[in-house]
Amino acid sequence: MRYAVLGDHHDGPTLLLDWEAFSYAGKFVMSNTGKAVAYEGAPLAERGDDWPPDARAADDPVDDVVGAVSFNEDRTDAHAAWLRYVTVRGDRRGAGIGARLCAFAAAHLLGDHECVRIAVNNPFAYEALHKAGFGFTGQETGIAELVLERPCEHRAAGYQDGLDRYRERDLSPEEAAFLDRTRGASPPARVEW
Repeated sequence: MRYAVLGDHHDGPTLLLDWEAFSYAGKFVMSNTGKAVAYEGAPLAERGDDWPPDARAADDPVDDVVGAVSFNEDRTDAHAAWLRYVTVRGDRRGAGIGARLCAFAAAHLLGDHECVRIAVNNPFAYEALHKAGFGFTGQETGIAELVLERPCEHRAAGYQDGLDRYRERDLSPEEAAFLDRTRGASPPARVEW
């Protein structure tokens, strides 16, 4: 697995993903966010300047990308960046690609920002982002997403607080079972990309 930053929001990279294989595929066609990808095949340096092709000019989706994350700067805090959308190809979900890709993207963004944030809407994403080194800030967005941040000084202490917020919601059977298994647990170990 290889990881690459395709550009930031000033560069306007676009990415045509297969909408049947990737959640949020349409969000990656937009040019107002930076993009980072997990991909297979030749290293970026060995590919032409036209990889990946501009989504607006491409006839077919890229076939060697297995995960993507979009990001941009915080409009109200110049010291912060946000991961916006994370997607992993359907046949590769559950293999830790999203967590490693988010860890990679956060490491890149922390070179120019003091912190990186993301808002998550389910306990599985919450867990994956903890694997990427994020921690719960205690804040929620207006649409009931929990805000996580990296670095997070109180990562271990806040872990169960976030899970408890999910426990108060209507849950799928899978989410409820996951939250039962993690009751009282410490955050998962951090992954490296």
